[in-house]
Amino acid sequence: MTDMFRFQIAEELDEERIDKCMSLLVDSLSRSYIQKLIKEDSVLVNGVPVKASYRVRTDDDITFYLPKAIEPDIQPENIPLDILYEDADVIVVNKPKDMVVHPAAGHYSGTLVNALMYHCGKELSGINGVMRPGIVHRIDKDTTGSLIICKNDKAHGAIAEQLKEHSIHRKYLAICHGVITQEEGTVDNPIGRHPADRKKMAAGVTNGKRAVTHYKVLKRFQKYTYIECVLETGRTHQIRVHMASIGHPILGDEVYSTHSIPYKLKGQTLHAYELGFQHPTTGEYVELKAPLPEYFEHLLQIF
Repeated sequence: MTDMFRFQIAEELDEERIDKCMSLLVDSLSRSYIQKLIKEDSVLVNGVPVKASYRVRTDDDITFYLPKAIEPDIQPENIPLDILYEDADVIVVNKPKDMVVHPAAGHYSGTLVNALMYHCGKELSGINGVMRPGIVHRIDKDTTGSLIICKNDKAHGAIAEQLKEHSIHRKYLAICHGVITQEEGTVDNPIGRHPADRKKMAAGVTNGKRAVTHYKVLKRFQKYTYIECVLETGRTHQIRVHMASIGHPILGDEVYSTHSIPYKLKGQTLHAYELGFQHPTTGEYVELKAPLPEYFEHLLQIF
């Protein structure tokens, strides 16, 4: 449930940044929370989402949607975890297919967070609140592989900073449609919300942020190509959007591919294989590999 608010910009606020303007008009909201709402496209100017840097004009019509502050009681659940690494600061798991990372509307149980709460008890960072304890980044429900979770706020801050600086090494393995003839390549194309479908992302859009994916061919098959992708940036659905944008969508992708889905696949064949980061306490470089899931290995054998 959300509450909708609407107001019109007076002349004295002309040319003010939208985030500052809203903090002046709605003093119960912090500027950082307002920026979060803007990032989530919950703030519309004349019916269109804008960036926090947008400068309002006299008579602009501002609409924003404020989610009701309801925090469901997230329960620990005894769900097995494939742990790749664990110490007092972080835990790295190999996430299975069909598992949501953190609770959200419609998914309050069976998530990775439920499993982590059972395994770690109260040893999870609290920076992202009760819905996302320990979660500093995520991968899609049907993407498998390595994911780092933080056990305390100090570790969370350190890992979040590495993500912001794009210094965390992330290598993915994927199977895509078609035969890629070149040995390797780079897709450097901004990614943002799809202009017509707000649930999707799109490459090359005007509201996009810089996104860079480096890919390399590992093996070619008759109809598909097995590739590795290294992320230089980490945008939502980045590999899926980028590979689709060059005509080689990920096999099994139900959102960004128009191909029929063979082999009874459920979701994209995308695996977060390698994860490397600087340990938040020791400063040492840690690199971990998540074994391919069985279904993925089977596909490589039968092609």
